[in-house]
Order: sequence, then C-alpha cells, then structure tokens
Amino acid sequence: MLDDPHADQPVIWRGADPSTARLVVVLVHGRGASAAAIFTLADQFEVGDVAYVAPEAADHTWYPYSFLAPLEQNEPNLSSALHRLAGVVDDVVGRGIPSSRIALVGFSQGACLTLEYVARHAQRYAAVAGLSGGLIGPPGTPRDYAGTLAQTPLFLGCSDVDAHVPVERVHESAAVFSRLGAVVDERIYPGMSHTVNRDELDAVRALLGAPR
Repeated sequence: MLDDPHADQPVIWRGADPSTARLVVVLVHGRGASAAAIFTLADQFEVGDVAYVAPEAADHTWYPYSFLAPLEQNEPNLSSALHRLAGVVDDVVGRGIPSSRIALVGFSQGACLTLEYVARHAQRYAAVAGLSGGLIGPPGTPRDYAGTLAQTPLFLGCSDVDAHVPVERVHESAAVFSRLGAVVDERIYPGMSHTVNRDELDAVRALLGAPR
C-alpha cells in the first residue's frame, strides 16, 4: 500500500509467553536493520521473564530522510510507522496486558520512532528507552503533546558527537518528557560512536526490572 507502506509488515514475537510474562517489551529497530537485529540487542539485556515483540519496517527503513527533516518530507512513511507501532501496542493491550506492563525500546531510527510514539500516546508504561535518538522533526517543531506519562521511567542514551543525532535534540527530548511526567535518566557519553555501550545495556536491564 503506497500510503501505508508498513501496514502488512511482519511482527515477530520471542521470549516468554506474553500471557504469563512479567512484561512485554516492544523493540523497534533502526534504519537498514530488521526485527532479527533488534532481538540480538535484546539478548544482551539478559532478561528472561519477559516477552519481546518487534515490528519490521518495509525495506528496513521506517521513514526515508533524517528525523530532523521537515515532517512532510518523511510522509506517508512516518505516519505509517507510527500507526504500525500503535497497532503493536494495541495488540498487546488487547491480550489483557495493561500499558503499565509494556516497555518500549528503540535504537537509532527506531529510538526516534519510539520516542515520538510515546510522546503522542502519553500514558503510564513500564519503561521507555531511546538509544541514540530523539523526538522527530526539524528545530522549532512544536512539542505540545497531550496527556501524562505518570512517572514512567524513561532512559535516553547518546553520544555527544553522534553523527546522526545532535546532542541538543537529546537534551530537548529529555526536557519534553520531563514536562510530560516521565522520570528521565539522560546519559551523554563523550566521544562514543553511533552504537550502544555496556552502561546503556545495564540501564535498560535495570529499567526492565532484571534481578541483580
């Protein structure tokens, strides 16, 4: 479908049975990656009592241009991607799992999509993590999101010299989520490349309530 390119893309489940899992974790992969790739990241969280679900983008890309581009340049792909992510969350809720037992974790383009989705659908989640990402839109984009995240723990991790994600956007996103009522943990790593480090993995592991 040209106006909804992600509509029929696969959604893959792994991990614990969602009906008995302590949490359901929605994983969102980055540009050029896949659901399988984001599952390899989840393996490093080493949390065994949760169910993982990951949608896969059409052509492995959620939207064509930078997340800093004018919003209309990334349409219809951006709206399709947000709708696909909403469908995944709705499916989980439809299984009898409240949003307070749903965590969302994304990397890179997937982090941007995750954070924008959460801002537009503010409610109490188990946890949110945006790894190397920020809210979508060019500088000056209005951030008049409605609702409250009701003390949702939210982690933002990024390099101070990331080639794709300006550190100023990470700071802006942290401020927006704080205003929305999240408990924000923002960590900026000097000189790191566009990747995920051990400290971030440990932070997400803690967010997911893994026993120490």
